[in-house]
Amino acid sequence: MFHQSGSHQPAFPSSARALALADYGWDAERERSFTPSRTDGLVPGRVVRAERGLCDIVAETGPVRAMVAPPTDTSDRLTPCTGDWVAVRPATAAASATVVEVLERRTAVVRSTASRTSQAQVLAANVDTVAVTVSLVDPLKHGRIERMLALAWGSGAAPVVVLTKADRCADPVSAISEVAAVAPGVEVLVTSAATGEGLDVLAAVLTSTVVLLGPSGTGKSTLGNRLLGENRLATGEVRSSDGKGRHTTAWRELLPLPHGGVLLDTPGLRGVGLHDAEEGLDQTFAEITELTRECRFADCAHITEPGCAVLSAIEDGHLARRRLDSYHRLQRENAHAASRTDARLRAELERPTKEIARMRRAINRSSHRRA
Repeated sequence: MFHQSGSHQPAFPSSARALALADYGWDAERERSFTPSRTDGLVPGRVVRAERGLCDIVAETGPVRAMVAPPTDTSDRLTPCTGDWVAVRPATAAASATVVEVLERRTAVVRSTASRTSQAQVLAANVDTVAVTVSLVDPLKHGRIERMLALAWGSGAAPVVVLTKADRCADPVSAISEVAAVAPGVEVLVTSAATGEGLDVLAAVLTSTVVLLGPSGTGKSTLGNRLLGENRLATGEVRSSDGKGRHTTAWRELLPLPHGGVLLDTPGLRGVGLHDAEEGLDQTFAEITELTRECRFADCAHITEPGCAVLSAIEDGHLARRRLDSYHRLQRENAHAASRTDARLRAELERPTKEIARMRRAINRSSHRRA
């Protein structure tokens, strides 16, 4: 049998054994596609927590702690993430339970890592609603909200912006209007975990599998505890020196909600790099995407081109210049991240720099010859 040393603690809720897989999102379509795996003696389950080669899983027979089968040289298998549906080989007298396959992900919240390889990091899998938390205590940062929404839209899930700590905001109505301007097509809700304001509406909006995303200090864990109806998630005070929160959530964890569905809590995100977020950007900047269709040129970059509908909208006051600047900035970042793994795209992006370098060298050589 497998024995685990260290401090890994099971993440199962006290009610896990009483809940069926359907309570965690298992449906008829997944059941049909899993039939061949059942023939092979495997059982389905959902990852409640993934950590250090181990997964806490809710399966048909109850909670299971399973090892993750190591990949082979020819394996292209995904690494299990919290929220994943997996195929598990049950434990025997000779071996522990083992995750042998990650089932197809319907949605995935993915960010780019800070490494030079620009690898993708899956923050949450198979989520239906992404709740982007924004604290009303601090000044609103439009660029951060747009970045988080691009991440949320790009996941394939439905985003919701949740304004927290309304009890400490002098004018939440103005905040709603301000955030709505940078979140077209997204519902914006005002809440207070301290007073309970807006929590009933929020609980009704957050359906199926819900993930809370936002930087530390926005009140994600406190909000999560109110939704759970118990203090399951660790909380901490925001530092008065810089207004930043401490990372009270150390890992991603899936917990059942009393009103139905499950909550996926995540650590605070200090930085969110975009990864393959073109569709997410189109949704986040929907008004720019719509205006682009009216531009004279199909490949209009909205910089100086004649007949640009986007620039015209800025001139007549229908579009804020800040929105276009943010759109361009995030587009460049997304293209740069893609170029780190796409040699052809990387060459295209580097070409202008190389041409400038060649021109400078030619000028220098000419100057030396004249001297």
